[in-house]
Amino acid sequence: METSGSSVFFGKGMEAVKRETETRELLLASAKAEFLEKGYMKASLRNICKNAGVTTGALYFFFRDKDDLFVSLLKEPVEEIKKIMFSHYEEERQLAEQGKLVDDDRKDDLEATEQVIRQMYRYREEVLILLTKAQGSSMEHVLDEFVEIGELHFRRMAEAMCRQMGKAEVAGNVIHWIAHLQVDIFVYAVTHIETEEEAAAYMKCVVKYMTSGWFGMIGD
Repeated sequence: METSGSSVFFGKGMEAVKRETETRELLLASAKAEFLEKGYMKASLRNICKNAGVTTGALYFFFRDKDDLFVSLLKEPVEEIKKIMFSHYEEERQLAEQGKLVDDDRKDDLEATEQVIRQMYRYREEVLILLTKAQGSSMEHVLDEFVEIGELHFRRMAEAMCRQMGKAEVAGNVIHWIAHLQVDIFVYAVTHIETEEEAAAYMKCVVKYMTSGWFGMIGD
């Protein structure tokens, strides 16, 4: 008898979890459409709830406020891209410690770039919201964070390569520009190129260009 009661209780619990998961997904889908159309500042929580077919109370069960909803919608693609960046940068850091940066064939640059493109097009609508609709939210400066991450890494790599090749240090403003350029390259792809396949072909050319410029700058 006790076992039977436990099974019923457990079944109800699983059903409740399923309903909550479905409701949350409905809210996120509705929020994506609202943010994509109107942007963060003009988006209406009332409209989001109405289009999701739930009450505002249901929304506040899952999200603290509009910003929390916005972040919840976009944080996964942002974190996935950061993981790829940090993994690639760690590999380059290890090459720098081994004195192998100059000898590396840079295939890893293309592989990391392809991984980023894959994630950006998997979540293309979310990425477009982040790039064009985030003003007023806590995520409106995410691109600046990516620039800062890149700048710190490029500065370390430039210092390591200059030591290996016996060259003068690269100016800080040049490193800052390169970090901005890298971010802009990806922004251009997702905002101007419709398909992942076209974007991947575009990035192959860009990686060749950037690699040649990087080694040419330090090698001269």
